Amino acid sequence: MTDRKKVIAVLDDEAKMRLALARLLKTYGYDVAPFESGNDFLKAVHSDRPDCMLLDLHMPRPTGFDVLASISSMHNPMPVIVITGHDEPGYAERVRGLGAKDYLLKPVDESVLIDAIQRACPDGSLPSNQKF
Repeated sequence: MTDRKKVIAVLDDEAKMRLALARLLKTYGYDVAPFESGNDFLKAVHSDRPDCMLLDLHMPRPTGFDVLASISSMHNPMPVIVITGHDEPGYAERVRGLGAKDYLLKPVDESVLIDAIQRACPDGSLPSNQKF
């Protein structure tokens, strides 16, 4: 076990949501790596790997589904928690089929989110500087 802070990537195209999630996560002692687009995240993940990711589904291309599919195809994919404000029939099953650890609806309750992160990103996860 290590004393370093876990790094949580937050990928959401809405700036207010990224900021709100970042503030919340920092109060719980997490470091946050915010990303506005799937392309930004996919470029960065090859040099720095977060411990866990919060992923919005509905974004311009690549969508959250596209990003999740890319992550699931990587060696040692990081845990992903999907957070969406647009629930549709079959979405939860689809993201779980792509490897998501949890599927949460916006607005998400603070304790539900933190519990999901703690389940998805236990102490034994890979270090954030793990390369793919």
